[in-house]
Amino acid sequence: MEENKPDSSYHYNVAQLRLESWNNLKNESIKLEKCNRGSSDEKKLQNNLRRLLNEMEIIESYFAFPGILRLRALNEMLERQEHTALTNKIAEITKHLVSDRYRSNPDLMEDEDQGVEISDRGEHPDAVKKNYFEVLFVEDISLQEECKLRNDLKDLRGSNEQFNYGIVVQRSFEDALIALHFNYNIQAVVVRYAPPYHSKKLTPTLKPFIQKVLNLDLASKPSSELGPVLGDLVKKFRPELDTYYVTDTALGKLKDTTLKTFRRIFYRTEDLQELHLTILRGISERYETPFFSALKEYSKKPTGIFHAMPISRGNSVFKSRWINDFGNFYGRNMFLAETSSTTGGLDSLLQPTGSLKKAQKMASDAYGSLNTFFVTNGTSTANKIVVQALVKPGDVILIDRDCHKSHHYGLVLSGAYPVYLDSYPIEEYSMYGAVPLEQIKEKLLRLKKEGRLDLVKMLLLTNCTFDGLVYNVEKVMQEILAIKPDMVFLWDEAWFAFAGFTYNYKQRTGMFVAKKLHEKYNSSAYREEYEEHIKNLKKDEIPRLPEPDKVRIRVYSTQSTHKTLSSFRQGSMIHIWDEDFRRKSENTFMEAYMTHTSTSPNYQMLASLDVGRRQVQFEGYELVEKSIEMAMVLRAKINDHPRLNKYFDVLTVSDFIPAELRKSGLSEYYTSKEGWNRMETAWEKDEFVLDPTKITLHIGRTGVDGDTFKNKYLMDKFNIQINKTSRNTVLFMTNIGTTRGSVTYLTNALLKIADELDKELLSLSSKESKIREEKIYSLTKDFPPLPDFSYFHNSFQAVPGVPGGNIREAFFLAYNEENYEYMPLEECLPAMENDRTLVASSFIIPYPPGFPVLVPGQVVSKEIIRFLTALDVSEIHGYRADLGLRIFKENVLNRQKTVTSMGAMGNNKKKKLIK
Repeated sequence: MEENKPDSSYHYNVAQLRLESWNNLKNESIKLEKCNRGSSDEKKLQNNLRRLLNEMEIIESYFAFPGILRLRALNEMLERQEHTALTNKIAEITKHLVSDRYRSNPDLMEDEDQGVEISDRGEHPDAVKKNYFEVLFVEDISLQEECKLRNDLKDLRGSNEQFNYGIVVQRSFEDALIALHFNYNIQAVVVRYAPPYHSKKLTPTLKPFIQKVLNLDLASKPSSELGPVLGDLVKKFRPELDTYYVTDTALGKLKDTTLKTFRRIFYRTEDLQELHLTILRGISERYETPFFSALKEYSKKPTGIFHAMPISRGNSVFKSRWINDFGNFYGRNMFLAETSSTTGGLDSLLQPTGSLKKAQKMASDAYGSLNTFFVTNGTSTANKIVVQALVKPGDVILIDRDCHKSHHYGLVLSGAYPVYLDSYPIEEYSMYGAVPLEQIKEKLLRLKKEGRLDLVKMLLLTNCTFDGLVYNVEKVMQEILAIKPDMVFLWDEAWFAFAGFTYNYKQRTGMFVAKKLHEKYNSSAYREEYEEHIKNLKKDEIPRLPEPDKVRIRVYSTQSTHKTLSSFRQGSMIHIWDEDFRRKSENTFMEAYMTHTSTSPNYQMLASLDVGRRQVQFEGYELVEKSIEMAMVLRAKINDHPRLNKYFDVLTVSDFIPAELRKSGLSEYYTSKEGWNRMETAWEKDEFVLDPTKITLHIGRTGVDGDTFKNKYLMDKFNIQINKTSRNTVLFMTNIGTTRGSVTYLTNALLKIADELDKELLSLSSKESKIREEKIYSLTKDFPPLPDFSYFHNSFQAVPGVPGGNIREAFFLAYNEENYEYMPLEECLPAMENDRTLVASSFIIPYPPGFPVLVPGQVVSKEIIRFLTALDVSEIHGYRADLGLRIFKENVLNRQKTVTSMGAMGNNKKKKLIK
């Protein structure tokens, strides 16, 4: 059932609207400068410019640069008919905005109160490099008071300070929240007294971008409470920001929640200098990178090297006549920082007590976890650490069958029994979606019925998937905890590390939801909600809310920092929000961490994780929003361009998510007719959403399969790298490093490919044309069926007839080569026709899609054989094309069946029988 139609706009965000408005203003001013004085065109252009400036004044009021005063000065120049000067100033401001140069040149801000004076002089070689940010002041003050505040704060700034800031003043509660949504530069918020609620600046142009603000419905709150409420909302939407409160309320009358909300509370009578210094101190603390700074200091120290690393300090490299080019390529600092030392300001990853411990604590604060651990050998290892730490042999894990192979190998190591969950198929594009909540609940309730609920320890899901499908984390956790209140959740967020830094995405991350649910379930309001819910349940209806006295929040997220944020390759993190961590899991977690973590971790990688944390705290919101914008721009360009949409289709929400799983009714992010659909409601409510930064391009109409398109066209001709293909799609991703130039380059490449396809089409003979049409038909209409995961053979079932397989036993049984044989794929179906049951003895992982279609102990179905036969990919891990499929011998299965049936037999007798 569709809900209200999402709001739409012809600009994806305010940043697009703002830059387009300035470019329009620049173009109109050039026309005005060139037109004849006194002509009717001059008057028309003047009126148009006047209108544009007035419209832009609303948007620019939320930014410190160029600022309202400069806008008004431009208006005055227009009234004085100083057309040439006006054109030059508009062009200059536009250049600074487009290039972001104003943020690296503090001089631009110094003369703001004097109109349009812009200093364009270069930086002095001895000048202190300053990092620029903006401070949001929230108070209903006059323009004169605002100017005084600016001047007073400017007088307090020292010439040698590392940071420089501009001021944005908003006079209402709504305007403050709008500024936080629009303005990436804001790093601190000062709430002075209680602001009025309603904005006086709302226009139809702005409304599509601020629905989240307009839907808050807090106008009925007493004005005295609006300041603290605003502080709470800042922590919800932009938690990285420092918040301060200026009040006259006596300390004894301030609520505890208010005291906890703000970093510091000031009184009006206090010196403004104290506020200024506190703001700078807050920025300085976030800017600190404990381990990176220690590593830089270490690299500067003269040292004598008598430990095990000849490459340390570059001694074995730069002295060499044969590998000094290696040193020249990477630079001397890389080697000066290379060491196995854990002293001198450095630290041990396995047992940190100094700079690494502090760096991990700062990362924990940034990502919203209770504990964060750095991992230097990728999320594959992070996954194994968490699984090994939390489950033991005989425990049961509900696990997404399409998850990364590291989870399946983690099950082998831990000895837990997997209960595999099937994602819904998307056969048209040869990929799988995600696991519907109802299927997870059905498996869990079946285990409960069979008396095995106590053995279920973990639910493991991939969020988001490679193709961009994102779960409703809160709904999944809440309804699963209603059945099993102590369930541990492992969210594999390898491709989702960036999601914690913008609100739409954040609300679907493990750490954010863990904290939210913990606070919710410990409130008196929830207890009342739960009691009302239980009272209204029908007979035999399953509760959808967990019992407050039993529920425990235990959530783990593994993230590939290097995949979507700034870190060297293999840099990953484990984030933990487990209220039972110290009591139940800390010892086993540290043992697992020790098991998989090197005693010689790469310090450069650790430093990059530390620096990457600093980046997301200062500019994560901006960079993530811009990466989404770049994805949307690319989607629109392909959608709208006739030469591109002739061959290519950008797959959208309705292509990936069935209608019954998206109640918001959102089916696509963009159409040429309606513009951009706002996605806030869908991300808040739908069971699944599509991450727009994952751009799946359907290429079936080119007549070229995905693997060929990737290698022949993208890589060989344009050096464009991508991660994933299917039979008829290629997957592009935008990230925080994607630039407008990158998007333009890709667009041009696709245009050239389209031109080449046109030329090839003209040169084909009739027979070649027919072959091409058959290929297009195959890629667009004739889809190989995607196989469901079959089941574990009864020799490897944890309990016969009950979900759960003994993957570990099957895996290690195949260590004895006498227990398996190879069967060519073409012989598999005939063998099945003769009533032979084939059971896999190894993992079979086609790439793409990159997850196992067979695991040890699983019965090989006819559908799986047909799927493997139809695959046209170059890699199938675990499969030997020269030998065939590796399967267990029949006598081994019969013997294993006897072992399984003996159940409680002692381990020694079991081992003898297996031998």
